[in-house]
Amino acid sequence: MKAHIRTYGCQMNVRDSEAVSALLLGCGYEIVQDEAEADVIIVNTCSVRDNAENKALGKLRELIYSRRDHPGRIVGAIGCMAQRAREELFTKAKGLDFAIGPRRLASLPSVIETVRRGEGPVLDVLETEERHESLSGHSNTGVTAFVTVVEGCSRGCTYCVVPAARGPETSRPIEHILTETRSVVSAGAVDITLLGQSVASYGRRTSSAVFDQHTSPLGLKEPFPRLLESVSQIPGIKRLRFISNHPSGITDELITVMRHTPSVCEHIHLPLQSGSDRLLGLMNRGYSVAEYRDAVHRLRSSIPGLAVTTDIIVGFPTETESDFNATRSFMEEIQFDNSYIFKYSPRPRTTAARWPDDVSQETKLIRNRIILEDQDRVGLRINQKLIGHEVEVLIEGTSLRNSTRWSGRTRTGKIVIVEAVDTMSGPCMAMVRIERAMPQTLYGTVIRHVASSGIE
Repeated sequence: MKAHIRTYGCQMNVRDSEAVSALLLGCGYEIVQDEAEADVIIVNTCSVRDNAENKALGKLRELIYSRRDHPGRIVGAIGCMAQRAREELFTKAKGLDFAIGPRRLASLPSVIETVRRGEGPVLDVLETEERHESLSGHSNTGVTAFVTVVEGCSRGCTYCVVPAARGPETSRPIEHILTETRSVVSAGAVDITLLGQSVASYGRRTSSAVFDQHTSPLGLKEPFPRLLESVSQIPGIKRLRFISNHPSGITDELITVMRHTPSVCEHIHLPLQSGSDRLLGLMNRGYSVAEYRDAVHRLRSSIPGLAVTTDIIVGFPTETESDFNATRSFMEEIQFDNSYIFKYSPRPRTTAARWPDDVSQETKLIRNRIILEDQDRVGLRINQKLIGHEVEVLIEGTSLRNSTRWSGRTRTGKIVIVEAVDTMSGPCMAMVRIERAMPQTLYGTVIRHVASSGIE
């Protein structure tokens, strides 16, 4: 059986797709890149925004229609939309063979077999089951790897569908995280990203006794800083990252481990969502603009060269011109390296979905464009300061847009494009002189390979 997986959404979905791919490989499936070759096609769905669901739904309908040319093809949905929509998904995508929620992905092989026996369609969306360790496999191990440490979220932001789609927050045992990380490092990964919807909440709802067998050289007591410290001690890790974060997680201990652990990168993604205290309250974000400012100030005061990126929502219910201008002003003050801007769309099973969506689509589009233009100006200004400097870049592979160029990232997460050189035959760590800057991309020339990188 040949299987193809199509992924929509965030890094959590990317990681889930890779785990599912490894699971199917272990069951004897062949994973193919061309969906036309596949006997089984799986769409990993996202529910964070209405547009993401519409794209996934359109793809599912297209694949179901493709059975006219591929009789017997199995088409299924996994992920957040499967969990949120449940039975409704089979109505919207008539002919769908199965739908599996994020916490039931380990059942995929048996669900496919059920469908093959003619006993479908199948809906499997239990919410409370913890992550099954059969999903710790990696099928696309390269120099970078994602490792999930927290599943779900319990913060209750009024706009967010994640608790309904991925369930309440649960933390994986540290032993499982360390075992998985050692495995991907032994396979060649040197840049590790720890994943969670609110990653700094790791262990807060679990007894810290899971760390009793691990000493802390930095004298740390909080679960997530201790996790970072423990993972960083695995030989072979050159870069360690973590996403996403919350201002409440920016504790003195987190700053300490970021400052004193060489492998922890000088980059933090810290969603803001709005620069208006009134809207932050309506969003139930749990912090004020002043508290967010303080978190960034403490980070930057202790970690030289730190890059800060964020998420912004425009057009949240009741957002006024004053609220919007407060966001613009605060973003100008903070000077984010990059921002991901989203137009608000009501999500089912959220508190905000019960409120009038009273900001017009035209206004949302205008505000979205304005914030993007603001961020481009700031991003360009920040990146231009790197022109003429040499920076360490992990070259990950050829550029998607130009196969004669290579693409990589700095420790601060900035994309760097370089011309191919004869000494580069694959991923490597290199020093690059930056020669040109764009708002989100740097261009440069490889000066030398970093001999101590451990990557040939």
